[in-house]
Amino acid sequence: MANESNNFAELIAHCKEYGYIFQSSEIYDGLAAVYDYGQNGAQLKKNIRDYWWKSMTQLHDNIVGIDAAIFMHPTTWKASGHVDNFSDPMIDNKDSNKRYRVDHLIEAHAEALALEGKKEEEFALLKNMDALIAASDYAGLKQLIVDNNIKCAISKTCNWTDVREFNLMFSTQIGSVAEESDTIYLRPETAQGIFVNFLNVQKTGRMKIPFGIAQTGKAFRNEIVARQFIFRMREFEQMEMQFFVRPGTQMEWYNFWKEERKKWHESLGIPPEKLRYHDHIKLAHYADAALDIEFEFPFGWKELEGIHSRTDFDLTQHQTYSKKKIQYFDNELKEDGKPYGNYIPYVVETSVGLDRLFLTVMSLAYANEKWTKEDGTEDSRVVLRIPAKIAPTKLAILPLLKKDGLPEIAKQLMDDCKGSFMCFYEEKDAIGKRYRRMDAIGTPFCVTIDHQTKEDNTVTIRYRDTMVQERIALADVKHLILGKIN
Repeated sequence: MANESNNFAELIAHCKEYGYIFQSSEIYDGLAAVYDYGQNGAQLKKNIRDYWWKSMTQLHDNIVGIDAAIFMHPTTWKASGHVDNFSDPMIDNKDSNKRYRVDHLIEAHAEALALEGKKEEEFALLKNMDALIAASDYAGLKQLIVDNNIKCAISKTCNWTDVREFNLMFSTQIGSVAEESDTIYLRPETAQGIFVNFLNVQKTGRMKIPFGIAQTGKAFRNEIVARQFIFRMREFEQMEMQFFVRPGTQMEWYNFWKEERKKWHESLGIPPEKLRYHDHIKLAHYADAALDIEFEFPFGWKELEGIHSRTDFDLTQHQTYSKKKIQYFDNELKEDGKPYGNYIPYVVETSVGLDRLFLTVMSLAYANEKWTKEDGTEDSRVVLRIPAKIAPTKLAILPLLKKDGLPEIAKQLMDDCKGSFMCFYEEKDAIGKRYRRMDAIGTPFCVTIDHQTKEDNTVTIRYRDTMVQERIALADVKHLILGKIN
């Protein structure tokens, strides 16, 4: 675990050095739990988002996508339960005045026990925590913290307040005059934008049950304890799909999407042994089944994606609060021996954090490699083995020299390829240094233009993962790369 922690610290530093992730407002000493994506990070994030979007909307003929606004009518959040119920149990240390989310505080102590080799104590602590949270036993949670002598990281004391709820929504005002403004919220999830547009999409798209509505977008939560780099942030991006089904069929679709989503993660190159299901012990008020697809991050098993059977709660709530009929007329029920009828559809949700998926890809890709060459000397490199289909830059085009017509050939190749995939052109430094730089950025293919290219129209292509080099025809470069990334 210590080695994993060191690697994670190296990964965080690597993300900044190579233009993946920066601390937000860094020149002003940053803003806690808020990050900016750099030139490579923004492209990787877009590629992951596009891969998800294509898999949902293009490869399923009964799923469509929307882009709902961040700001919504405030009654939306009353109907959804967020105004009254969207909170986490928190506890304050009286000496440091630092506030902690109770589950995070206990989990951190459990991780420390694991590092000490006390696996049984770690398991018992987490099991007790889950049971107390499921029972909403806040007095019991405080007693668990006291009994285990869990201390504040700042004051090093156990002088705790009682556990209480803390709402996670950001609020702001809308209106031109402060006295006349109304309170609205930054959305804490993207799902409600789908639910309030159910009728709009169903009618304009002539959609038939079962069908899904997908969306990606920013969400905002006032996390008190934001940690582990971009794993838990105050501003983050979700990729969600709400799948509307006939009542009574929700468990069939729940199990379908449970399997389907795990397969999708594996298609990104995530090893099956790094993924697992975790069934929820305490179900949300709207759910009749729920689980997380967890990934083994460098800091332990954590939620990557949630699969929830939300019943008809959301649409029923919006129908009640809006006083608008939100139902589906199913004219195919008669085929099942049932009469025609209206009903409120049930919903199966798939919700994955784009930032967490980004972190998953990066933590799997990062490697600091050392080896002994044939002549007995040591060599090393830092490499990002990002799958070629989502790598920020697919091809680096490198003329061996900045003269003799080599740059002109290289730039012609660049012009031929850049319309089909992201390319990078570089002349500076020795070719070995450029290869190492491309390894660190995660570029899967490098093509070198040399003097032999002028003689026989061949180039050297180098493969990032194996460092193998081969000669291929200049005219075949574009086709080869397209084949690899598709």
